[in-house]
Amino acid sequence: MISFIKGNIEILKENFLIIENNGIGYKINISGKLYTYLNKNRENVKLYTFMNVKEGDISLFGFLTLEELQLFEKLITVSGVGPKGAIALLNIMSPQEIISAIITSDIKVLSSGQGIGKKIAQRIALELKDKVDIIDAINTEPQITENIEENDNTKETLDALISLGFTKLEILKAINSIEDKNLPVDKMIGLCLKKLSK
Repeated sequence: MISFIKGNIEILKENFLIIENNGIGYKINISGKLYTYLNKNRENVKLYTFMNVKEGDISLFGFLTLEELQLFEKLITVSGVGPKGAIALLNIMSPQEIISAIITSDIKVLSSGQGIGKKIAQRIALELKDKVDIIDAINTEPQITENIEENDNTKETLDALISLGFTKLEILKAINSIEDKNLPVDKMIGLCLKKLSK
């Protein structure tokens, strides 16, 4: 079992990378969120890894923090949630947000990951509720998210959409999906509303 790999990134794509360690290149599957972070931090990278072994294929999945890896490992124990489904959730939410959704049985949030339907989301909440700690939900800081409230435009967008009845988590996901965080507030709100109405 490879627990972690440390080295420099040789190739970086949206869903995988190749990291060089002692002359060996390791291909590691990653989330889009991790891709965004690593695009600015390519040298001396340390990734915690999970080795997925199935017939005809051995693949590695990489995570910036041990907390993400541990949550990933819990998610894939749920029937119907494979590595790609778990990565899809970690791609749009921090471990803290996922744990909060599990604890509160927020099926809408848990089913927002690509390939995670309502039934699987219900299974995640039911099977993992007793396996995650509420302390983790309170104390685990998101590692790869922009600080929305430090940007005046995104903070105004957040406040405006909260007043319309959307949850903070829904809004943060919509804002994080917008590449240019410096758009005028009215345009930010418009783009977010399009995403929130889907």
